[in-house]
Amino acid sequence: MKTDNVLKDKSLKFGIRIAKLSKHFIGRTTIAEHPLFTQILKSGTSIGANIRESEFGESKDDFKHKLKIALKEANETEYWIDILHESNYLDDSQYESIIVDCKELIKLLTASVNTLNK
Repeated sequence: MKTDNVLKDKSLKFGIRIAKLSKHFIGRTTIAEHPLFTQILKSGTSIGANIRESEFGESKDDFKHKLKIALKEANETEYWIDILHESNYLDDSQYESIIVDCKELIKLLTASVNTLNK
């Protein structure tokens, strides 16, 4: 589902990638490893959820606050992607593929928040 909102579209696609990544690994890992994938699932899908929530913000400050939360979630997701890569759950090509998308969301959210701060 494509819209005219790049941030909304990219965060949805990213959330779907994260959901598929988590589903793939949860079926192949031990219960002790599941928290890694639960954490990235929560933070990675929360980015888009907060962007969507911002659309109906009660004020400009509320709108900005939701985007800041989305940015924090994107930063946390980058951390979990790094953990998964460094612990060899993601190989180099998987890592490069997904980290580029995450960093792009961080840049878009940072630019949006900076624009709202002006």
